Amino acid sequence: MGSEQLFGSIPPNWEYKTLGKACAEGGGDIQTGPFGSQLHASDYVPVGIPSIMPQNIGDNRIIEDGIARVSLEDAQRLSRYRVRVGDIVYSRRGDVEKRALVRNHEDGWLCGTGCLRVRVGEKNVDSRYASYYLGHPNVREWIVRHAHGATMPNLNTSILAACPFLVPPLPEQRAIAHILGTLDDKIELNRKQNETLEAMARALFKAWFVDFEPVRAVGAQFIAPDIAPDSMDTRNPGAINRAPTHWPPHILDLFPDRLVDSELGEIPEGWEVVALGELVEAVKGRSYKSEELVESETALVTLKSFARGGGYRSDGLKPFAGTYKAEQVVHPGEVVIACTDVTQAAEVIGRPAIVRSSTRYRRLVASLDTLIVRPKDFRITKAFLYFLGGTEAFVSHTYAHTTGTTVLHLGRDAVPSFTFAKPPAQLVQKFDALAAPVLERIQATEQESETLAQLRDTLLPKLISGELRIKDAEAFLKGRGL
Repeated sequence: MGSEQLFGSIPPNWEYKTLGKACAEGGGDIQTGPFGSQLHASDYVPVGIPSIMPQNIGDNRIIEDGIARVSLEDAQRLSRYRVRVGDIVYSRRGDVEKRALVRNHEDGWLCGTGCLRVRVGEKNVDSRYASYYLGHPNVREWIVRHAHGATMPNLNTSILAACPFLVPPLPEQRAIAHILGTLDDKIELNRKQNETLEAMARALFKAWFVDFEPVRAVGAQFIAPDIAPDSMDTRNPGAINRAPTHWPPHILDLFPDRLVDSELGEIPEGWEVVALGELVEAVKGRSYKSEELVESETALVTLKSFARGGGYRSDGLKPFAGTYKAEQVVHPGEVVIACTDVTQAAEVIGRPAIVRSSTRYRRLVASLDTLIVRPKDFRITKAFLYFLGGTEAFVSHTYAHTTGTTVLHLGRDAVPSFTFAKPPAQLVQKFDALAAPVLERIQATEQESETLAQLRDTLLPKLISGELRIKDAEAFLKGRGL
C-alpha cells in the first residue's frame, strides 16, 4: 500500500512516502489515545486539562464546547498521550476521515480515549501542510476504504501509517499551508465574531425576559451593570464592554415597576403566563428513505444540521429527491428545533437553530428529525422565539419531555406545553428591532464563511496534487481581495 499513488502526474521534485515513514523521518510517530482501562468515566472532572474525544473533532479544528477534562495528576500520569502544537487527531471509530490540527492554545491537552494522534515531527514535513493533505478528497476516501468494519469503520495506527503521503519541498509545503490557512483564519475570525454578536443578543434577552433587570431597576433604582440595549453595535462586537451602566429611560418606560407572584415565580406585573403552543405553529418534518437521498435541487435539514449545543450547520444538509408537503419547506430565517439525539450526548435535542439560505440547493425541507416552529402572529417574533429556545428553562423543559433509551425522541407536546411570562407585544417588537439585525449580520457572516470554505475546498485538491502552483493560487486569492 505504501507505493500507491493517489494522484496523476506530479511535479518532478515531489515524492511519495507513507505517512508512517514521513513521521518517523521527522522524529514523530502515530499512536492511539489511552484505552478505557487507563482512563475511566469517573476520572473526568469539571475543571482540568481538556481531553479530546471523537465528538471534539471538527473540520480540521478541535471543538472545545462541552469538552471532557481530567485532573492535572491524571494528565501527568498519561503524559505520553498529551498533544503538542502541530499534532493531528483522528477518531478511531465512526467518522474516521475527519481530523483536527492541534493549535497553540491546545498544546498540552490530552489525546483522549477513542482517538489517534499523528505527529509528523519537525524536519521534513510542515504539520499544517500535512493536516490539509489529509483533508484531500482522495486521501479521505483512501482512509475510509481501508478502515475495518462494514457498519462501523475502525481506524488504527497501521492503516494511517500506510496512507500514501505526497511530500513537496518544504518551502512549497509552507506556501500551500499559508494559502489555505489564510482562508481558514478568516473563517475562524468570522466564527468568533458571530459568537460575540450572539452572546450580546442573548445577554439582552436574559436581562429583559429572564432576570427582569429593567423592572428591578425601576422598582429599586437598580443600576444594571452589563449591557445597555442601544449599545448593540453589530459593526463592533467589542462595544458590549463599553456599554453605559444605566438602562435608558425610553427602555425603562416599557417595563412595569414591580414583580408579582405567578405559577412560574415572580414575573413583571401585567405580563401573562402562556403556553408556547398558543403563539406558534409546530410542523414536523418529512420521513425519508435512503433511496431518496440523491442529488437534486432540494435538500433535507437533518439532525446533522444542528451544531452541538444549538445553532445551525450548513454542512448537515442531505440531497433529497422525494415528495413533501408545502408546510415542510423551510425558509431562510425560520426557527427549527432538533427532535432526536443519542442519549450519550443529548447535545442538540430540543435546541433551536435558524436556517440560512444554501448556495448549493434551491429548496430546503425539514426531515423527521426537525421541527419547524413558526410564530402565529405579531405577539412573538422569530428572534424572540430563537433566544427563548436557548434559555435554560426551555432546554430543561424539552429534555424532560423526551423518550428513548439509546436514541432520544422529543415528545409531541414538548414545545407547545412550555410556559413562560409573555411580555407585551410592544416590548417583543422592541427586542426584535435590536436583535433581528444582529441575527441578520450573523447569517451574512456565516454565508461568507460558507463561500470561503467552498473556495478552500476547491483550491485544496489542486494545490496538494500540484495541479495549481503557488503563484497562480496567490494571484487567484488576490483577485478576490484575500
